[in-house]
Amino acid sequence: MPDPSTLALFVVAALALLLVPGPSVLYIVARSLHQGRRAGLVSALGVQTGGLVHVLAAAVGLSALVLSSALLFSLVKYLGAVYLVFLGVRTLLGPEETHAVQMPTPKHLSQVFWQGALVNALNPKTALFFLAFLPQFIRPERGPVAVQTLILGALFLLLATLSDGMYALLAGTVGKRLQGNRVFARRQKYVTGGVYIALGIGTATVGHK
Repeated sequence: MPDPSTLALFVVAALALLLVPGPSVLYIVARSLHQGRRAGLVSALGVQTGGLVHVLAAAVGLSALVLSSALLFSLVKYLGAVYLVFLGVRTLLGPEETHAVQMPTPKHLSQVFWQGALVNALNPKTALFFLAFLPQFIRPERGPVAVQTLILGALFLLLATLSDGMYALLAGTVGKRLQGNRVFARRQKYVTGGVYIALGIGTATVGHK
């Protein structure tokens, strides 16, 4: 178990990182603008569930194994990139929302959740982040490294859920206020689809060293 001073330092460092919007925040904001606050919040929960996969993998050393293999790294990278581009193209080819922000049904919300989880689980940048960030706060003398990794990783995901949730609420509120704007309603799918495709291209260009 990390000591209180290490946990406090970790929280400060994590919050400083989370204040800078990253690819996952752009994904959540795009989802909120396109489908509303509820979809954005569900998407944020899905993204952090995908992050949990990387925390568990880091704890047992699987992330290090993947990152040490050019083949496995490339496989994960391109699967994630293709999936994001697929989401983008499907959004661009979908019907235009000319009157209001689309509010997904409970069934569709489950799809939103699992899409967010899959997007982050297939993001090699997330694996790189946890492998680079978490070890800085591990103290071997305080107990098993795997347990400390899980504790710190879970704490980071909790903070990220709160941070991403605020972005989702803000973006969803902006989208709701603009829902009567015909130009915004016609263009929002292009913005959302473009963000997904850009994120997919960004994922595909992550290098392996």
